[in-house]
Amino acid sequence: MAGKTLLDKLWDSHVVHEVGAHALLYMDRHYIIEVTSAQAYERLREAGRLAWRPGSMVAVADHNTPTKDWDLGIRDPVSKLQLETLEANVRDFGVAQYFPFRHPQQGIAHVIGPELGATLPGMTVACGDSHTTTHGSLGTLAFGIGTSEVELVLATQCLLLTKFKAMRVNLDGAMPQGVSAKDAALALIGRIGTAGGSGHVIEFCGPAVDAMSMEARMTLCSMSIEAGARAGTIAVDEKTIDYVRGRPFAPTGKLWDRAVEYWRELRSDGDAEFDRDIALDVAAVEPHVTWGTSPEMVVPVSGRVPDPSAETNPIRRKSMTLALEYMRLEANTPMTGIAIDKVFIGSCTNSRIEDLRAAAAIVRGRKVSRSLKQALVVPGSGAVKRQAEQEGLHRVFTDAGFEWRQPGCSMRVGINEDRLNPGERCASTSNRNFEGRQGSGGRTHLVSPEMAAAAALAGRFVDVREF
Repeated sequence: MAGKTLLDKLWDSHVVHEVGAHALLYMDRHYIIEVTSAQAYERLREAGRLAWRPGSMVAVADHNTPTKDWDLGIRDPVSKLQLETLEANVRDFGVAQYFPFRHPQQGIAHVIGPELGATLPGMTVACGDSHTTTHGSLGTLAFGIGTSEVELVLATQCLLLTKFKAMRVNLDGAMPQGVSAKDAALALIGRIGTAGGSGHVIEFCGPAVDAMSMEARMTLCSMSIEAGARAGTIAVDEKTIDYVRGRPFAPTGKLWDRAVEYWRELRSDGDAEFDRDIALDVAAVEPHVTWGTSPEMVVPVSGRVPDPSAETNPIRRKSMTLALEYMRLEANTPMTGIAIDKVFIGSCTNSRIEDLRAAAAIVRGRKVSRSLKQALVVPGSGAVKRQAEQEGLHRVFTDAGFEWRQPGCSMRVGINEDRLNPGERCASTSNRNFEGRQGSGGRTHLVSPEMAAAAALAGRFVDVREF
């Protein structure tokens, strides 16, 4: 028999019961956020049920929290109601760990989970947010779930699933200067499309992945959902173990030794068979910029806006045409000729200390373009913010003309106070560029932190390698 993939190992160790092609999969860690949990908890109340394992839950206020004027509280009435509802549910159902608005460790669930050690290798992880895939970087099976599934995990600690297929993405070569994990992810999505990973769990591997920091791996796995995959994961290595060691939720003593012994087995066997194999030479990857309304609508910064008339597929041609109309772009426009209004450095994909260091290295000693309306830097957690301030990064940004904010999801999605106005164009380190994603009528271009920083200085997209 062929060896097991990492997916096989994680899946098999969590199956509670199987019926035909379906399985009940036990979930080790459940992250609760305000935007997807309210209805689930209300249904539990209506059915007279309790949460099955409150100790597995980590509740986080992140999507609706403001990133400035914390002393004024939460002024938006919808956001305030959602956060008050989360607090009531946490209290009524005995959630073990809660990081509310203004807590010292408050931040984005997918940032604080790994940094606290609440996500550990070998776990299954669920959250009512699609970018739960981020946690796969730690050798876990982690994915987003809908409201009805949130209710199911609350009530039973299990999910009813059909086993996913396994896709191996091998990142060959060494990443050039100025090219990041975000660029590699966008290049992959541009190649296979936003449905390329549909029904699969992507296992990222290869020399480029081996060389990546844990923060870069988190970015890579975060973007796996944008390739249509159910999850992204990376085998455990010494970097993973060193990252987890000493974190608040991590085991200690003999339990640590036993855990590490198991964790080192969390990699695909040499003779494991995958349902699909893809190789990407990262040495040939350039910094990328999206031009349309989907992450797959992306080109290298040295490229041009594609021409729909050159597309032979009529459905794709129509999609490109509609995207260009929304984005107010002309075909064949050089990407470096596109001016921007705002810059956002943050989100669960790119708000860790490494991201902020990379952006600060570009802007240090320089000034934001006078043509820019706003440039935001939003740390992903209280811990990231404190670390950045200890290193003086906040002064680098504010001296250059950026706004230095409190931690939170911020402009990742336009449901809080940080958003684009209609017609505004933004260089964003977030993960989605759908119509209205950062605010009704807003136009989003996805880039790496370095590319966003360079765009802020120039007032348009530029090749960060020039800096």
